[in-house]
Amino acid sequence: MGSGMICWVRRFPLTLFCTLLIWVLCLISPPKTSWEEIKDSDKIAHIVMYLGTMIVFWWEYWRKPLPRFSRLQTILFTLCAPIAMSGLIELIQEYCTFGRRSGDIHDFMANSVGVILAFVIGRYIVGHYISKQG
Repeated sequence: MGSGMICWVRRFPLTLFCTLLIWVLCLISPPKTSWEEIKDSDKIAHIVMYLGTMIVFWWEYWRKPLPRFSRLQTILFTLCAPIAMSGLIELIQEYCTFGRRSGDIHDFMANSVGVILAFVIGRYIVGHYISKQG
């Protein structure tokens, strides 16, 4: 592992764990649950997965007095990268899971909503709260 990767693992261990968990959950066959009876429960789960992961990212980002990202890096890491990952997962579900999963534009949109909500919450609320604590 390169020193840059080690820095990411040290700075964002929970975020990386949540990201890995998203990949696993999105690629395994989903179990049948009673949640399926609730309208749009799948979309709620997608919003929560991405919102939660990105809130964890923001918490890890703000909690240590390490160098902050530039405005461009912030947009790339907190908006573009997770939304692109979401799109990639949906494409993999559609074309590489041999019918066990299917890609869905509505899942992609729900994931994006979670990322955008987390951006607003993490950038402005979590950052403000943690700066008051320190």
